[in-house]
Amino acid sequence: MDDHSIPLPNRNKRIAKNTMMLYVRTLLIMLVTLYTSRAVITILGVEDFGLYGVVGSVVTMFAFINLSMANATQRYLNFEMGKGSFERLKTVFSTSIIIHCAIAILILVLGETVGLWFLQNKMTIPSSRVDAAFWVYQISILSSIITFMNVPYNAAIIAHEKMSAFAYIAILEVIGKLLVVYLLLLIPYDKLIFYAIFTCIIQILIRLTYSIYCRKRFLETRYSFVLDKQLFYDMLSFSGWNLFGNIAHVCLTHGTNILLNMFFSPVVNAAKDISFQVQMAINNLCQNFQMAVNPQIVKSYAANEIQYMHKLIFLNSRLSFYLVLFLSLPILLETNMIIRIWLNHIVPDYSVIFVQLSMVIVLLQTLGIPLITGNAATGNVKLLMTTVGVMFWMVIPISYLGLRLGGDPTIVFWAQIGLMMVAHIVRIGIVGKQLGFSFIDYYKEVFSKILFVSIVCIILPFTVRYFMDESWVRFFLSISTSVLSVGIFAFFIGLTREEQKMTKQFIIQKITR
Repeated sequence: MDDHSIPLPNRNKRIAKNTMMLYVRTLLIMLVTLYTSRAVITILGVEDFGLYGVVGSVVTMFAFINLSMANATQRYLNFEMGKGSFERLKTVFSTSIIIHCAIAILILVLGETVGLWFLQNKMTIPSSRVDAAFWVYQISILSSIITFMNVPYNAAIIAHEKMSAFAYIAILEVIGKLLVVYLLLLIPYDKLIFYAIFTCIIQILIRLTYSIYCRKRFLETRYSFVLDKQLFYDMLSFSGWNLFGNIAHVCLTHGTNILLNMFFSPVVNAAKDISFQVQMAINNLCQNFQMAVNPQIVKSYAANEIQYMHKLIFLNSRLSFYLVLFLSLPILLETNMIIRIWLNHIVPDYSVIFVQLSMVIVLLQTLGIPLITGNAATGNVKLLMTTVGVMFWMVIPISYLGLRLGGDPTIVFWAQIGLMMVAHIVRIGIVGKQLGFSFIDYYKEVFSKILFVSIVCIILPFTVRYFMDESWVRFFLSISTSVLSVGIFAFFIGLTREEQKMTKQFIIQKITR
């Protein structure tokens, strides 16, 4: 049965079911990641932990090429499924494999030339760790290439909305992470190098697992050499314009990490990496909901169900924001104590303020994804990606100038926040014009509701924090009042009656099952 022939209530149930499966997966990974991060920073030490993060950032700087193609693969698979064409689906997948192989070779060449030169000549690396940094870099390149080649298979799973596969494969991933920590305790040699090796081995196992699963479940993922020149050109053109946006994403994350290394020690990079891990943990939970909804946005556009598409974009934006607020508000209020508990009192300088600013960034990021998905569904990404992309590129020169003039490391976060606020207004204008909704529509359906919920839900927990000294009592009161405030106000004020009814029915079904 074609996806667009499925009744809307059934599609909503599918979204809810997939969201729950993805939450199980991410909660499992998040809990294990938080534990292993604490263990690894203790085993490696703050300096080596920061060094691993910044060396990996050099490799990831080249990932914008593959990220562009990943977006193209996801869009075209979803679009052909919305059209109900198996042969075209198979052609899209085979074409994406060819392009990803070419990208992997390009990443290898760039990594061993430009990237290696930058590592050896521009990075701040202690002289005693130069050799270790070199080998970590080489292993990171291999890990990245393996990850790149996994993208078409991930895209196939998402397009088929088989999110349970991610949950099951997550079990293998978390077992691997725990095993890495155990092996690090046993290894008497350079633990930084072996940490990179073990992490790479886990990536290889995950890659093989996804490949085997897809080949058994989805016929179109059984590769055969099919090269549709027009499709090849269209996918490259689509990914080419996405290139601007993905370069910008790399500038906002890994580019700023490298910039901090040029002005400060690896200890500051350790603080940045800690904030990035917290940011990604929150962001991944939000993306799970968005991952469950995004295929339906593209498929609805392909089936010309524009009003349903508008509804999904607005609902996705609000619920994603509430979810991030639900998770980030307690962290914002009790950052200092949470980090001390998590890292067992090994807290690099700037960690607290970095984490707090990262929570603001996640809140802004989460509003942009539904609009980007709606834009991708049209296939006309040139204007959005070039306009917003160029704006985000500016984070590097602005941050560099601020640091050069003597600014502290937080300047890279403030630059991101300012640019992201302006960029979101630009997104609304461009995507709204493409899809047929206005600033007023977005304001009524999204912004007015999330703004009001944000203001009212912070009153009680902030009052608790303001009038009490730091203690375990304040900690638990802040957390509990934050969670209750966001949950209650988001449900009763931030959702429509229809959405409240759907949520109640879904929760009751899960409890009584």
